[in-house]
Amino acid sequence: MKSKDHSLITLSISLTFIIILSALAINGSIPMKSSQVVFAQVSTNSTTSLDNSSYKFERGYPVGETANLAYDNADLSRATEAYKFFFPTMVTEAQMQVISPSDKPNEVGVKFAAGPAHQVFTANSDTPYAFAMLDLKTAGPIVIDVPQGNFLGGASDHNMRWILDIGLPGPDKGQGGKHLILPPGYKGKVPEGYYVGKSDTWKVFFGLRSLSKLGNTTKALQDFDNVKVYPLDKAPDPVTFKFIDVTNSTLPNRLLNWENNLTYWQQLKSVIDDETTPVDFRPIYGMLQSLGIEKGKPFNPDSRMTKILEEATNNAQAELRVSAYANREPQRIVWRDRNWEWLPLRQLNATTKDMGTASFLDLQAMDNAYFQAIGASPVMGKREVGAGSIYFAAFRDNAGSYLDGSNNYKLSFPGPVPGNLFWSATVYDVDTRSEIATDQNKAAVRSLFEKPEPNPDGSYDIYFGPTVPVGKENQWVKTIPDKGFFVYFRIYGPEAPAFNGAWKLKNIVETMISYNPL
Repeated sequence: MKSKDHSLITLSISLTFIIILSALAINGSIPMKSSQVVFAQVSTNSTTSLDNSSYKFERGYPVGETANLAYDNADLSRATEAYKFFFPTMVTEAQMQVISPSDKPNEVGVKFAAGPAHQVFTANSDTPYAFAMLDLKTAGPIVIDVPQGNFLGGASDHNMRWILDIGLPGPDKGQGGKHLILPPGYKGKVPEGYYVGKSDTWKVFFGLRSLSKLGNTTKALQDFDNVKVYPLDKAPDPVTFKFIDVTNSTLPNRLLNWENNLTYWQQLKSVIDDETTPVDFRPIYGMLQSLGIEKGKPFNPDSRMTKILEEATNNAQAELRVSAYANREPQRIVWRDRNWEWLPLRQLNATTKDMGTASFLDLQAMDNAYFQAIGASPVMGKREVGAGSIYFAAFRDNAGSYLDGSNNYKLSFPGPVPGNLFWSATVYDVDTRSEIATDQNKAAVRSLFEKPEPNPDGSYDIYFGPTVPVGKENQWVKTIPDKGFFVYFRIYGPEAPAFNGAWKLKNIVETMISYNPL
């Protein structure tokens, strides 16, 4: 029977059926709703398609390339979202790989006065850092014994979820104390006299800063030598852990070599194999499983999946970059008449250990923060008087144009800056998200170090550009022509005017004042 004849017979039978049902309904033999008639009419279509779609169906079944197209789209969508979700994990993994050798877990960390040679997402040169990777699988519970002093830091797990704060923002309040980090599922006895944090992953990222109001970097670096790190069961033994000073060495960010190619997925697979699987990550692990990434199983993507995973890295990178540099959230704006933005967009939740509420995880805030920063703490960017520090970010000038390293700019703001510690303006490369690297070998103007001279009215001017303004060498940061940059302005120990609008940063403006080429 020809297809045309078959369709005519089907249509005839369907119309007859509708007439019979309608007649019975009119006679009251059966109740019938209008929707039932519509359903009978729709069922006569042998071929359907979704509006504005390439998907095709016959008798409700996918035909032609519809199934392959649907699978490709689903895999690409899942890969893109999984990439973004695990980006904080991979930021942490990349950092841990360069700060603690894998053959010496829990033995060595690094300390450094940060500069352009250190590729750490939006690190700054205000105070020195100490970083370490702690491996709880090999050592069990680990103690971080911090002496009394101006230390500021904490620990987060492999997925960059907060564990506990240490030092001034922590429970010891700068008075010193022993901080105990417990591994996943720990059932042993917890001794008294410790500030306790529980990790959901085997590996832990530990970061500490040493503050000096006088800007004594040498003393601040030496203070890290008084921090003791050791396994709990080794407490009676001499401490062998040490921080190696890498101030005069490079500190690469390996993620920059992974984030836009298949290596990202290969590195993620290694993390999945070695780490725990937090139960609240189950939906995202399901996404990975559909892509061929499953704990304990080989990852050998075929040409089709390789292409999809590589496309997903490009898509996800684009979306993360847009979220960071062209964010659409209204709450990002600090002052309505200025284009300075808050970072982070949302303060980390100490109860959920992430950026969100009891009801939801704020994926937009995660994308925005972790593309350009590392570390997790409820006090980071805490918008309260006297809190540790707050961050204002600028990506555009007063005309709304993105900051361009080919142009010269000026940032003006009133004095005094409302902070009881110190302040800084730091310039970052849009690609590395690290301190801009030029032959000036400096990326910031800081109240502790450059100590810029105020104008006669008490205000300050800071300059950014490829050439130095005459007489302003001390308050200028060199930029790279034809390359974008952005600026973070930090206030440590912020006071009320920083929040109530009594004090504001002006927008960054392009300027044509007299410059001396270098």
